[in-house]
Amino acid sequence: MDRYYHIGFGKGDLGATPPTLAILSGDPGRASLIAQKWLHDSKVLSENRGLASYLGNLPGGRPVISATSGMGAPSLSIVVNELVQVGIRTIIRVGTCGSIQDHVRPGSVVISQAALARQGAANDIAPPEYPASADPFLTVALVEAAKAQGIEYHLGITASVDTFYEGQERTDSANPHLLRALQGITEEYRNLRILNYEMEAGTLFKMGNVYGFAAACVCGVIAQRTRSEQPVLEAKAQAVDRAIRVALAAAERFA
Repeated sequence: MDRYYHIGFGKGDLGATPPTLAILSGDPGRASLIAQKWLHDSKVLSENRGLASYLGNLPGGRPVISATSGMGAPSLSIVVNELVQVGIRTIIRVGTCGSIQDHVRPGSVVISQAALARQGAANDIAPPEYPASADPFLTVALVEAAKAQGIEYHLGITASVDTFYEGQERTDSANPHLLRALQGITEEYRNLRILNYEMEAGTLFKMGNVYGFAAACVCGVIAQRTRSEQPVLEAKAQAVDRAIRVALAAAERFA
């Protein structure tokens, strides 16, 4: 049986009705939570290299993979490439993010219609000027799912960057000395009406457009960067729960 080197499973592991949809989480704990709490008849596909993947069914019966992408775009690019090779044609990223706008509050969700992709991995997929845009129909499904559940959501542009500290202009870390090009970058992005920082969506969106699969992203807001560099931990569980519920409801809607 052929299994892909990084994800640790292949087409032969996916059963008689193989899934074409994957829910992708950076955190392996979130991938496990989705499989155990939200999917029916879930089973472990692989935990190879810490990249946990699960096979299960949505409540409506549709088969789905809940997979871990790892932190950052380089790891995501490997996982997504191999998921597409096993037959995945729709990927919804469920992540966490930091808001850079006053009105985007912790506990809400951001649905990314496109991304400013300041990522080396994204540039390996397509040049910097190539648009990093989400699938419009899958994005609408996310919006409709949020509306139907009464979840506070924000639709807009996301900044996807490679580093959590320097790249997001955090100075409260081991390196308080930012490069000149990064000093003031958050204010620049705020003035461009960018909603949030995260680390994977831009590369995912470019891959979707280049490879020919539907890609979208919903993130729970766990930090309010207009007030503090630190995550608001008491809002994290609610934000993640909301992002998961929006993603799964959209998956049921999206054919």
